[in-house]
Amino acid sequence: MIQQGRLNVVLELVGERGNVSIAEVSQALGVSTATVRRDLNALAEQGLVTRTHGGASALGSAYELPLQYKIARQAEAKVAIARAVADLIEPGESVGLNGGTTTSEVARMLGRSERLRVGPDKVGVTIVTNALNIAYEMSVRDHIKIVVTGGFPRRQSYELVGPLVGAALRGFSLNTAVLGVDGLSAAFGATTIHEGEADASSEIAAVAQRVIVAADSTKLGRSTFARIRPMNEIDILVTDAEVSPGFAADLAAAGVELVVAAPAEAGEADGPGPTSSDAD
Repeated sequence: MIQQGRLNVVLELVGERGNVSIAEVSQALGVSTATVRRDLNALAEQGLVTRTHGGASALGSAYELPLQYKIARQAEAKVAIARAVADLIEPGESVGLNGGTTTSEVARMLGRSERLRVGPDKVGVTIVTNALNIAYEMSVRDHIKIVVTGGFPRRQSYELVGPLVGAALRGFSLNTAVLGVDGLSAAFGATTIHEGEADASSEIAAVAQRVIVAADSTKLGRSTFARIRPMNEIDILVTDAEVSPGFAADLAAAGVELVVAAPAEAGEADGPGPTSSDAD
């Protein structure tokens, strides 16, 4: 396993357990303790973990992986979800996208879609986003018009946050908002870890006629720190697996349409396209 892959696994372990020992990581990865020490030191130098005697610990209780380390998580599910979301978008629509790996995949699907190419030098889809990596990738797609909100960038996610996001969006009326989330539950609706990102996502949803939440099954039935939108203000949930009967009942009670994406085809989840570094 190359170092980037090992760092992904180490960050996952730290996020799940709060702290890890060198021996635990060595056993999990099947590598030497010397390799683990180098990897932990590399993560500590990047400010992603706190180095401890004999291991490493998370920086805080609400641990959030930087976007570039989320790329491989649930990759096939995110590709399948992105394809299903893209199928819901019609030529000529304006689409709001927040940041994260799932919405980045949605943007890539929109960018690759021949169905959304309406003719030479014509705009097939307008994407309005607060995610710098999405804007960067889509800027080379001749059938996509990119509008970027104002705001201050978060290093963790490449999302612009702050009052300038809402100020920019209030002049727009979007057909569809596609939101990536960290959690979706009946009690708290769509949530994310960072309150600034929650505010920005809420502003995107507020100017859209239709709100789609794109979330893999690991996000369902859980809630995180900051609410984006209550369940009854979501129109469609696109996910990768059938939900439990109880959660299905919660969706129905809130008037949320459930779309379960077909599995990704072979070769479609080999990895994301280029990013400015990478949604959740």
